[in-house]
Amino acid sequence: MADSSAKKPRRSRKKAEPEPRGLTARQAGGGVPPAPIMRLMEAIEADGGAVIGAYREPLGGLWQVMATLPIEKVEPTPYQRDLSAPHVARLASAMEKLGRFVDPIIVVRTEDARYWTPNGHHRLAALRSMGVRSVVALVVPEPEVAHRILVLNTEKAHNVRERALEVIRLAEALTGLDDRPERDYATEFEEPALLTLGLCYQVNGRFSGGAYHPILKRTETFSSAKLSRALADRRDRATQLLELDALVVEAVNRLKSRGLESPYLKAFVLARINPLRFKKGAADPDATIAQMLASARKFDAEKVKADQVARTGGAPDEG
Repeated sequence: MADSSAKKPRRSRKKAEPEPRGLTARQAGGGVPPAPIMRLMEAIEADGGAVIGAYREPLGGLWQVMATLPIEKVEPTPYQRDLSAPHVARLASAMEKLGRFVDPIIVVRTEDARYWTPNGHHRLAALRSMGVRSVVALVVPEPEVAHRILVLNTEKAHNVRERALEVIRLAEALTGLDDRPERDYATEFEEPALLTLGLCYQVNGRFSGGAYHPILKRTETFSSAKLSRALADRRDRATQLLELDALVVEAVNRLKSRGLESPYLKAFVLARINPLRFKKGAADPDATIAQMLASARKFDAEKVKADQVARTGGAPDEG
């Protein structure tokens, strides 16, 4: 006789299909472009480019233009990460092997008839290295879209340094374009810690941002102050963070002078002076850094034993 108490296997619910949205293929490719798009198309032609066509982007139904542009007219937005020479070389090699360029960049036209690309820095450099004279681009009519597209930029994996430098360059550019409250740009900036780390990297390119990222990530929030004011406050915090890092490096050097060797010495020192180890919940970033500064100044390398360092885990120290 079957055991009636045996549980019947659960049937997993089938995930509901999303409701259809956006334009059909014919809707996206049809219709007469509005006057602003017509003017943009005329400007592209006047700039020495050639319009391939205008269409409505299927998701939001907004008009865009596909065009070929003289490569000398196109440049990256000034707030992107630095070029990676190996990545440029790989892209150029792949294009040479394929014999074609199949990944159009996105651009916005500036008032001085230049074309800024927020997502094609490496592809543009690769094409230039090959001597290519023109580039195919999607021309987006709204200039403010340029900084928002950085959020979708997956051309190359980011480390903390690259992300932080990209975000701070974007923030500094936006202060002159649209000085809204910093928190209004939460999507573009990803997380507040990247802004402060970016300011540190601008002063010291070898700053160990990864070591301080968890502390800032736990303590910082986006400010309700205007972006220019918020960045001024963050510069003060970055100055304190750089001073803290210098003290931590001094402590690490004192440990090394005693013959203590480990890839985790900086992590060890930071763990010893980090007040967040004993605190739950939110914490003020400036107060936390001030406490760490005071502890770093009192750090006594003579009292540290080799077995204490040996028990330290975590990621090896950066730089």
